[in-house]
Amino acid sequence: MALTLISKGFAQDQPLPSKYARAGENLFPPLAWSGAPDETRSFALVVEDPDAPNGTFHHCGIANIPAQWTALAEGADTAPERAPRFYKNDFGNARYDGPQPPPGDRPHRYIFRLAALDVPKLSIPDAAGVSTMWAEAKKHALEEASVTGTYQTQ
Repeated sequence: MALTLISKGFAQDQPLPSKYARAGENLFPPLAWSGAPDETRSFALVVEDPDAPNGTFHHCGIANIPAQWTALAEGADTAPERAPRFYKNDFGNARYDGPQPPPGDRPHRYIFRLAALDVPKLSIPDAAGVSTMWAEAKKHALEEASVTGTYQTQ
């Protein structure tokens, strides 16, 4: 069975509710996955906007998600005592920051990518950003799954 990623907060290729946007409640949307390879020792996740005016913009990066986990709850980054490691996004915050495309832009795509990794933990400096974390995660990826939502600022 292949690794799959879904969200109960939005459907594939459909608009993200405003509560997940930066100008809304800025909540991390709920995610669930299944079909991880038996060799999985942890997971890493990245949230990217490939439609940003200056190139791909990273809204969130999470690593060291335990292998036995099969979901991240809505607002996952608001429980740091239980949360895996968040890396600095392109806003400069070590958390999730939701969609914030320029007003009047066409709808942007927000791709949530989950990688099953062959290591229990990524050893990356605290100051590292999402791009560095994801590049390291890709070196250890067994399989990857994604779910995409859209968002447009009126």
